[in-house]
Amino acid sequence: MANLILLGLTLRTSLPVQSPIELEQTAFNFHQGNPKSMEAISNLPLPDAFLEFLNENGIDPSIYTATDSTPRYIRLKPGCEEQLEAIEADIKCKLEKVEWLPNFYSLPPHIQIASSKSYQEGKIYGIDAASGAAVSALNISPGDHVLDLCAAPELLGNSGSVTGVDVAKHRLAACRTLVQKYKLGDNCRLFVADGASFSLIPIRVHSDFKSVNREFGVEKDEFLFKEWTSRRPWKERKRANKEIKNGSLELVQDPELIYYGRCSGVVGMSKIELFQTVSSHEISQYGYDKVLVDAECTHDGSIKHIQKFENWGWSTMERRVLDAERTDDLTVLQFRLLTNGFKLLRVGGNLVYSTCSLTHAQNEDVVERFLSLNPCAELLVIDGSESWPCKSGRIPKTLRFDPLTSRTSGLFVAKFTKLAKDNI
Repeated sequence: MANLILLGLTLRTSLPVQSPIELEQTAFNFHQGNPKSMEAISNLPLPDAFLEFLNENGIDPSIYTATDSTPRYIRLKPGCEEQLEAIEADIKCKLEKVEWLPNFYSLPPHIQIASSKSYQEGKIYGIDAASGAAVSALNISPGDHVLDLCAAPELLGNSGSVTGVDVAKHRLAACRTLVQKYKLGDNCRLFVADGASFSLIPIRVHSDFKSVNREFGVEKDEFLFKEWTSRRPWKERKRANKEIKNGSLELVQDPELIYYGRCSGVVGMSKIELFQTVSSHEISQYGYDKVLVDAECTHDGSIKHIQKFENWGWSTMERRVLDAERTDDLTVLQFRLLTNGFKLLRVGGNLVYSTCSLTHAQNEDVVERFLSLNPCAELLVIDGSESWPCKSGRIPKTLRFDPLTSRTSGLFVAKFTKLAKDNI
């Protein structure tokens, strides 16, 4: 799941805390091969295999010295702006406005917010500014139907609907808790499903697209979705148990719908309607307006994630980050997620692809392969990004955030639009 809150861990290093200017000088010295800088980096508590991985991928190891100079970030829930002073008093910290990203504030990395009243009441939540920028790049407008193949709750707001998809039920359950906590779930649907094969389009109540069973009539005993409750309806449980007993449950099942809001369009629908198959032509007209693919990756751009291996054990890093076979599997998954997300995008819609890896293999290489096989895809300049503290990626119009340049976690961002076939 995209943009989970990262808390607490502090990197134990023999290096003194560096200011942003000192960090920039460290990075410059690294690239110039300065012996003192190289010696400082060699003192980092990182295994040689990981340093070799960074070198092979052209990643500056000095980003991992920025642990104490990279702030934490929170997003203020819209409508809570007038309560800013009270929130600052609650968390006992002065918040610094992030000028380049609306509703975002920075605070010192050691400040904890989980026990604060403001956090518990849903007025603030922790999310890195780079992740917020990836969502901002979508330019979500009121009425937009949004698909998130990795279920990021910060998408929710004034959109027409949000469909969240994640293959891991426990991650999606956590997302469900968040949307309920922040009272943002009225227009939301959450499906446990493989994002690389998910195929359901948004429910457009006012469109000309008519559902199959509305044309032919709903059968008398057909299950209709009522307002969501945490407990499955008795009739549905009875039917499922009967199917299991009779051995009639198919091996390939529909995505599991674990949450839907009262305004999501699901209430009153039948399962035939919800899970019906549609054609490519129908998707081009009635697909999602915006799609976010914040893909699973090696997380090497996240300082806090790398810090966790101090507790998990560096041998775990060998399996999760450095294993070549796993990395190859990830790039295949990333390409499939990007391809499927684009397939579900309507013509003229926008898709953002992002990862918190800084490797070319998981970012630019995936984008280049995708563009070569999809002539309807076109990269876009991200509106407003000229004021963002980030660098250009290897491919023009793509962006890279990193702790030294941006004072954020590492993130790669690319934005696409879908062209009509007639315009290619």
